Amino acid sequence: MGGLTWAAQQLQGGLRSSLCHCISVAETLPQQRQSTGVHRITCSSGNYGQEREARNSSEKWQGNSRDVSRIRRGPGASRWTRIEDERLGRGRVGRRGDVDFDKREDRRAYIPRTATNISPHRAVVVVRLMRIEEGGAFADVLSGEGDNSWEDEMAYVGRTLGFRVPSLDLRERRLVTDEVAGIVRWKRYLDFLIFSFFKQDVRDYDRMEPLLRQILRVGLYELIKLEMPPHAVLNETVQLAKVALRAGAGNLVNGLLRDVVRHQDKGLLPVPAVEGDQRSRARALATIHSHPVWMVRLWFTQFGEDETVRLMECNNQRPKFSLRANSARGVSKQELIAELDKLEVSYSESPYLPDFVRLSAGMQDVLRSGLLQNGCIAVQDESAGLVVSVIDAHPGDTIIDCCAAPGGKALNLASRLNGQGKVVAVDVNEGRLRILSEAAEQQGVGDVVSPCHYDLRDYAAKAAGTADRVLLDAPCSGLGVLSKRADLRWRRSPEDVKQLTELQDSLLDAAALLVKPGGVLVYSTCSIETSENSERIAAFLSRNRDFVSENVEPFVPASMVSKEGFFVSFPHRHGVDGAFAARMRRSFEPARTF
Repeated sequence: MGGLTWAAQQLQGGLRSSLCHCISVAETLPQQRQSTGVHRITCSSGNYGQEREARNSSEKWQGNSRDVSRIRRGPGASRWTRIEDERLGRGRVGRRGDVDFDKREDRRAYIPRTATNISPHRAVVVVRLMRIEEGGAFADVLSGEGDNSWEDEMAYVGRTLGFRVPSLDLRERRLVTDEVAGIVRWKRYLDFLIFSFFKQDVRDYDRMEPLLRQILRVGLYELIKLEMPPHAVLNETVQLAKVALRAGAGNLVNGLLRDVVRHQDKGLLPVPAVEGDQRSRARALATIHSHPVWMVRLWFTQFGEDETVRLMECNNQRPKFSLRANSARGVSKQELIAELDKLEVSYSESPYLPDFVRLSAGMQDVLRSGLLQNGCIAVQDESAGLVVSVIDAHPGDTIIDCCAAPGGKALNLASRLNGQGKVVAVDVNEGRLRILSEAAEQQGVGDVVSPCHYDLRDYAAKAAGTADRVLLDAPCSGLGVLSKRADLRWRRSPEDVKQLTELQDSLLDAAALLVKPGGVLVYSTCSIETSENSERIAAFLSRNRDFVSENVEPFVPASMVSKEGFFVSFPHRHGVDGAFAARMRRSFEPARTF
């Protein structure tokens, strides 16, 4: 939605992991634990990675039947953790304002011990997964690079689990990022397997601790999707469960994963039967390909069953990235290719755009080379570059990019003006505009790009009729970029799409006010849903008679032109992100009303 992909945001250096602070009692040496009375720390979904203020008195079921079953929370419990204490009784909650809590303050002085017998990358993976599922963090934000980010994250892992793990090397860091994204994508299928092989009471399954569930997901993903050696996976995940939770948790992990391995070796892993009516088939395919059922049913209507399966398969693949040679810095595609040859990374030329190159692998090598930091390249998907092509910018144009931050399309537009003209980048988010402004200087178009901190609907009244070309890259569901946004499929709902269409209509009407008579308005999204795309254009044209739709065929490949003359791309058809763009022109004469 508006600007660079998530990858470009993190690469610009503007994103850092925002680590929530969770107060926990440090895991101490045995003799120290004996003196303080601390036996074990357990991480519960209710307090994971969050600071909660002014709780009402209540009780909530937590954890497994073999753990502390109830946690009492009272007023003033702003920060707390579940502990087991000989003096206070098992399951009491330590809270600020609690008399006994202050007596335990000195325990925080202990530095968590380093557990050298724990797989460090798996410990980081399960904590990240907890932060995403229990704390609401975004998977792409947690993937921020940089030594400081990793140093902070390792400290966070130690506070969360009660023990430290050794630092990660570059290979392990990449593995963490890949595993987290893969497990998030395959969550529904992995949970189906956990439920299928869970031998205990179903009520125990429902009450399973979030940390234990994440450890099981990690083990299953490594066994089934990464095809790692079973003995290594079992040994490491069982050890993690024992140290992070208890011996009984390790036994459960051991038994379940061994059962999975036996069935996998025989080719007998359970698979939902794709049979019955459309609803039943959609539910089965949603489990097999790990998507929400409502999404699968929606695509059944739009694409049919076979094409829906191909789309889901694309969404579950590792994301691919494209690089744009920055002509504003005088860099040609041939020069970019020469640099990539020096780095010995795998690439191919874009079949759609003359200044884009597709990377097959080696993105980290490109980042370390300094090409991005020097402004020689930009990370941008080809679908976004094709939207810019639909705008057809020329030197001397005044262009307004609505909802512009973090600025991928605005910077691409600016590079096409050859220093003549202006790109006004409007966005309501001031922080993201700062990132855009820094990126504009980095890419050598700072004199052309003018950031403007405004709500578009207010700005439209101020600057009506001033732009030759207007781009509205509208907020949308993002269902065309599910490969890059691993967790997005689980965050969206049908209600979200409906609410977004109302916002899109409002913003589109405001953007239309900015267009000069004879000027061009382009509406785009990174969604593949007709309700956010062609239906919005039909509704807009019925409300604004002084605009007419223009065919985009002169600007994009014919295979990406819909029957209505709009630009549409689909991951499973074109090998790029899903996107949409409609080009409309404002007439010189105001429309007559009757």
